Amino acid sequence: MADNTEQQLSHEELAKLAQIEQDASALDTLIEDLSSSSRRTRQFSSRVVLLLAEREPKLLVPHIDAMIDALYRPEAQTRWEILDALTLLVPEHAKEIGAAYEGAETALFDELSATLRLSAFRMLCTWGATERGRSKKVWPIIDEAIQCYHGDLEYRDMLGCLHEFAEGKIAGSVAEELAARLHFDAENGKGSYLKARSREIYDLLVKRFKLDAPKKKTRAPKDDAEDEEE
Repeated sequence: MADNTEQQLSHEELAKLAQIEQDASALDTLIEDLSSSSRRTRQFSSRVVLLLAEREPKLLVPHIDAMIDALYRPEAQTRWEILDALTLLVPEHAKEIGAAYEGAETALFDELSATLRLSAFRMLCTWGATERGRSKKVWPIIDEAIQCYHGDLEYRDMLGCLHEFAEGKIAGSVAEELAARLHFDAENGKGSYLKARSREIYDLLVKRFKLDAPKKKTRAPKDDAEDEEE
């Protein structure tokens, strides 16, 4: 699990990674520590879980349920580290990670941590981009987050997540509503980055989905059967 960024890791993190590499049972202990009564232990464990997701994601697949459970810990750091780890697992395990939706939605509207909100937004965009049905499920809360955090510092990074979402396997109706939501900033956005990035995503959606003057539509009542995860 050697990595070029090892110099950025603490001695404790490097030692834990080495231990897991040499002893498979050490990973089970690490996962159990996500439920420790010690906040520091939970935070350290979640940090190492993210490092593993970056290096050896297959090792974490049997522990996805325990990772999702860790989204309900009280401290923000544990939750954002786990959300980032789950995001890295989405491409191969989107169906299993669908169970993280509720925890991610709660984190998305956390009032205290911008880092946590951004991690939740990133995970939901990544997951929603894997399938048309999933894009329909996440779009209402993504749309709400766009409106809530439009003027916040993390919105710049959220636009990057939205670009990846727009490139994914999203439904045409979602693409049209996203384009309509970004249209004003694409035309009149304050700041060169906001305007240019919004225009880039807007133009991508219009071209890809052959949209004609996208307008915001009134959302129909949610059909639980349609949105049910496969």
